[in-house]
Amino acid sequence: MKRIIIVYLTIVSIFISCKKDKTDIVIKDVSIVLPENSKHPFLIANGDELLLSYTHQINDSLASVNYAEFIDGKWTSPIKITEEYNLFVNWADFPAIAKNNDNILIHYLKKSAPATYAYDVHLMVSSTNGDTFGNDFLLHNDNTATEHGFVTLLPYKDNFFTTWLDGRNTSGGEHGKEHESNGAMNIRAATVMSTGDVIDGFLLDAKTCECCQTSAAITNNGPIVVYRDRSDDEVRDISISRFVDGSWTIPKTIHNDNWAIKGCPVNGPKAAAIDSTLVVSWFTAANSVPKVNLIFSSNNGRDFDIPIQIDNGNPIGRVDVALLDKDNALVSWMESTKDEAEIKILKVHKDGTKSKPITIASLSAARASGFPQLELVYGTIYVAWTDLNGETTSIKIKSIDSTIFI
Repeated sequence: MKRIIIVYLTIVSIFISCKKDKTDIVIKDVSIVLPENSKHPFLIANGDELLLSYTHQINDSLASVNYAEFIDGKWTSPIKITEEYNLFVNWADFPAIAKNNDNILIHYLKKSAPATYAYDVHLMVSSTNGDTFGNDFLLHNDNTATEHGFVTLLPYKDNFFTTWLDGRNTSGGEHGKEHESNGAMNIRAATVMSTGDVIDGFLLDAKTCECCQTSAAITNNGPIVVYRDRSDDEVRDISISRFVDGSWTIPKTIHNDNWAIKGCPVNGPKAAAIDSTLVVSWFTAANSVPKVNLIFSSNNGRDFDIPIQIDNGNPIGRVDVALLDKDNALVSWMESTKDEAEIKILKVHKDGTKSKPITIASLSAARASGFPQLELVYGTIYVAWTDLNGETTSIKIKSIDSTIFI
């Protein structure tokens, strides 16, 4: 009888264990009605709010910049910010949006001269929760017909923090050739007031990679900026500058990948912060080995732990990151498959423990698919990307419950 009871309890234990380990992963479509050939989504969470900005390619030469908000489980009707013939529309450098109380800030890129990479950063502010927007104005204060873009916008105190790549010293030099006969691309930061004034402009680094996205986060100390740097020896690793006690620190490398590459890889880092906890994710291909890494800091980015590799061995990069809490981060990236690519997402604990990756969607590996976006709003993960169907584009959005990672 005792033996029968032991066998029974063992079977019950196995059954319960199997049931507990089995997780039903439900990836939901998030419905949004947008016109055909919408593309380049940008997602940002602001507390319990989720905002989307995107580009609509109306025809070969005409495009518009638009945004919508996700409220009570539905997207609002999109609002058109601008529609112009001379917008700079690019798969890697695309409009962003931020919200701070009733103030909304959005940027777009507009050609300043015929040269391919001659374009300016234009900003528009609404102080009426999007009901009306003021006139557009420039983020930067130079009048050079050079490249200005790869902008990051964040709500900060009562205003907005912004950072961007600035080519005012390049004299319009081609990507990768600025150091030969022209100056280098640099990275700058500033505060944008709800009144439309740009103040506290600062040069963070006089020589950076030319076309990798910037990223920023707000820590207990204040803003931090991460970006792909560029040495005289063409080492292009990720650096950080921090705003501490009213001034910006000298940039330092967060980890010495020692990726020497002559051209820009067009693959920038992403950062997220909660209080003094900061995480940064990035792509590298040092020694011809592609990797997506994640790194934690517990002191506002002053020091970093050992990097954690999170990819499956064939990453394309195009990362994004969010913090579940001070110990756990979510990372998304694109991974190559036999025929195309997949958007992957997993949870990483600061001790290096990783969950099993979840495939959010399959998509084209082409540049036109852009940079998938990851945001977390009250326990729900949202992922957005550009979907390709022949020559036609559309924006897809999926959601998944973050409790699957518990």
